Amino acid sequence: MTETTNSAVLPEGLTLPGPSITGATGGSGTRVVARIVRTAGLYTGEKLNPYEDAVELGFYSDRWIDRYVEAGGDVGAGTYAEMEADLRGVLADHLSIVTDGAVAWGWKEPRSIYLLRFWSETMPDVRFLHFLRDGRDMAFSENQNQLTKHGAAVLGDDLRKAKTHTRSIALWNRVNLAAADFGERELGPRYMRVRFEDLCAEPAATIGAILDFFGLEGDAEAAAAEVRPPDSLGRWQLRRRKVIDELTETAGPALERFGYL
Repeated sequence: MTETTNSAVLPEGLTLPGPSITGATGGSGTRVVARIVRTAGLYTGEKLNPYEDAVELGFYSDRWIDRYVEAGGDVGAGTYAEMEADLRGVLADHLSIVTDGAVAWGWKEPRSIYLLRFWSETMPDVRFLHFLRDGRDMAFSENQNQLTKHGAAVLGDDLRKAKTHTRSIALWNRVNLAAADFGERELGPRYMRVRFEDLCAEPAATIGAILDFFGLEGDAEAAAAEVRPPDSLGRWQLRRRKVIDELTETAGPALERFGYL
């Protein structure tokens, strides 16, 4: 891997390549990915919550996502400068203690998916792992934190009176399509999309591809033991046909694009 490009938000003297970021809509199963890449030498921070999320980057998401999303990414020069200054401080803290053996740096904070354009603009070496799980499963997850926090910013008044599962999959549809469009168009080889279902079906091959994408070395076969398909996989199939049809109609574009239909 090559040395990182200079960026106004990165600490001076940083030579590790990065950032390598994992993002997703909530409850997609990113925790196992974070454990695997960290073991393979990706420094993801010391302040982590039980889900392996970088805590300070999570607070950053709290502060900025809604304003950024509501503005379509065009927040104006003043707000943009505030976001940059805030990120500079967050990264200085995040990278203040880099563990021995680290070969690259980044973080796992699922809501990073909402700020993908901003990461690309401020850190031109960014590599983004876009992690997906079937939106029909996600619609019935107990984890609806992103819908609660950012549903209004993403959906506006659309589906305001709809049931939670409908709003949840609508958010899943919009956020993942936007990330896929930007990643494919602007990041190219620095963008990778992985489905949770593929990780569960072929863990070693999928882990190997993720490690290659982030420029890491590790034993993919051994790491595959970390992958344990949950009982909730495919839970949407137990719902009534009317509900399934509603979900498919709401999120048809993303379900089809990502191979779920």
